[in-house]
Amino acid sequence: MNPQERAKERREKRLQEISLLRTIPYSEHHRWWTPETIAVVTGANRGIGYEITRQLAMHGLTVILTSRDSVVGLETTKVLQEGGLNVVFHQLDVIDPLSIKTFSEWVEQTYGGIDILVNNAGVSFNLGSDNSVENADNVIATNYYGTKNMIQAMIPLMRPSAAGARIVNVSSRLGRLNGRRNRIEDVKLRQELNNDESLSEELIDGTVENFLKQTKDGSWVSGGWPKSNTDYAVSKLAVNAYTRLMGKILSDRPEGHKIYINCYCPGWVKTAMTNWVGNISAEDGADTGVWLALLPGQPATGKFFAERREISF
Repeated sequence: MNPQERAKERREKRLQEISLLRTIPYSEHHRWWTPETIAVVTGANRGIGYEITRQLAMHGLTVILTSRDSVVGLETTKVLQEGGLNVVFHQLDVIDPLSIKTFSEWVEQTYGGIDILVNNAGVSFNLGSDNSVENADNVIATNYYGTKNMIQAMIPLMRPSAAGARIVNVSSRLGRLNGRRNRIEDVKLRQELNNDESLSEELIDGTVENFLKQTKDGSWVSGGWPKSNTDYAVSKLAVNAYTRLMGKILSDRPEGHKIYINCYCPGWVKTAMTNWVGNISAEDGADTGVWLALLPGQPATGKFFAERREISF
């Protein structure tokens, strides 16, 4: 058996374990949430976002399903409501500051705040071995800045509780700093991004802006960026770094006002984004995101996960 076959066998075994874990209900002791607990899921009209919404609602939470397209979002919400789930819809475009402001005001007026934010909205325009950066601006704006701007908008609306509020960022192993195959070649930059003391919002923003600048003049090809799905990988590298940064910043909040933030890789999921050629179902791809959102006790923060296990950045 070659290494690829062994990895596939391990992954399939782990997914079977997780499918079994998913059938075990949370005990009353571990259920820190109620039907009044409010979760927001971005980009939730299909794929992983839809599954995260459905699974959170199945656990008895109130879930706000958001999407750019109101018609599709309303239709999707209606399907979930007809299944007896407590899901409501609101339009949200994470790259539009006015849309985020309108949504935030509506949330505050309607619910007074939220308890869980799942940043799932994301785009990728490359299929298979394609590696165009033609849409890099859109990819970075949606995947990184959209996620960052939603976090900043929702933090003031996170309701105090003994269990703490939760932020989950859907990310990717493609954005790992120290991955063997797809990492940034600039050792100094990698060390700066890896070091909690030097990591800053300015460093992360500067990294993605430098990448975007290089996509305009063509120098990105020799710029030492990840080789596979480059624009998407850079956007997710930024999401991972920002998750670590916010984990550190938010850890200073007092008891009763805690906010736990983590990111996770759902795997290569069969969705429209992968042109349905992934090797994991949307249900399995959503699992770790839901698990992180509902973790009982004092969960980890500023960490990266896959298949319900912590992995390295």
